[in-house]
Amino acid sequence: MNRNLFLAFFLVGALCFSQTVDVPEKYTVDVNQFYGSVILHNPDISHLISAHPGGLILGVNRKTYGFEEWEATYNYPDVGYSFIYQDMNNSTLGKNYGLYAHYNFYLLNRNLQFRIGQGIAYNSNPYEKAENFRNNAYGSDFLSSTYLMLNYHKGNIFKGLGFNAGLSLIHYSNANFRAPNTSTNTLAFNVGLVYDLDGGETIDYLPAQAGEEISEPIRYNFAFRTGLNESDVINSGQYPFYIVSAYADKRLGRKSALQLGADVFFSKFLKELIRFQSISFPELEVSADDDYKRVGLFVGHELFINQMSVISQLGYYVYYPFDFEGRIYNRIGLKRYFGDNLYAAITLKSHGAKAEAVEFGIGIRL
Repeated sequence: MNRNLFLAFFLVGALCFSQTVDVPEKYTVDVNQFYGSVILHNPDISHLISAHPGGLILGVNRKTYGFEEWEATYNYPDVGYSFIYQDMNNSTLGKNYGLYAHYNFYLLNRNLQFRIGQGIAYNSNPYEKAENFRNNAYGSDFLSSTYLMLNYHKGNIFKGLGFNAGLSLIHYSNANFRAPNTSTNTLAFNVGLVYDLDGGETIDYLPAQAGEEISEPIRYNFAFRTGLNESDVINSGQYPFYIVSAYADKRLGRKSALQLGADVFFSKFLKELIRFQSISFPELEVSADDDYKRVGLFVGHELFINQMSVISQLGYYVYYPFDFEGRIYNRIGLKRYFGDNLYAAITLKSHGAKAEAVEFGIGIRL
């Protein structure tokens, strides 16, 4: 179990939705039933796709009205928390129970709602080498989980009651914290009701104010990331990793910045994997003395949302003595700033759709 991962996601969620000014609070609750299919993203899970999963999504949402500048910039999104119950309708996969922090963004005169949620899920029947060896999707009982919803949304039709309907995508993975980890993605149709706890009472949105344009010189960042992960060899052991990063960023305006930098990776699970392959698979011509360290160069983008930001990076290993999942890697995640310079981050590093690790980091922006 990764209880530290569980706590970290909800610490970030709490920080994400903290308010810095006293503003009116208005809440809605929603309930959606969904029914769908597990996407065959990896042929290794084909034996697990035997039925259509279904479940419920419950949400609590706090409306925003522009009392903070970022709210009008993003068209007055909702911030909230949600719970997902999903029955995989497969005895091997079991059931998932997830808790999330989420944002709801609105388009098309607020009739189109896009939700993105990040959190942690508990699986009732993870891999166990004697009792449940067929479950190669979930190697641990606690899983990182992300979900997306795209809804036609119509609120306050009658005394605060409204409805929505659309599509959801729900992802579960432990990000190679423990093998196996082929993960699942569920694409589902959802329909449900939404209720305004004030019975439909309205609050006017504050118009966007013309703020000062943000013009910054190039800023320099230094970050340290760490965590635990395991190779795809089941029971090969969990090992710590350490990543040192340095990069420059240039702000393009209120919302965005571009990044260019380098990572140095010290991944101890690779050291064990090299030793294992050198002994067990001589045909691979791997030497036990091969270096497990890697160095990558990356470009990236940062999207600023209040004190939070979303980062996405694409990298290429320039020092790559041992072949593991290819030279190209990517990273996506959340940063939370504490003042103008210090930040904490939770990111997912992967090679395409193949996750390598969840990274917990701290950094400074100078």
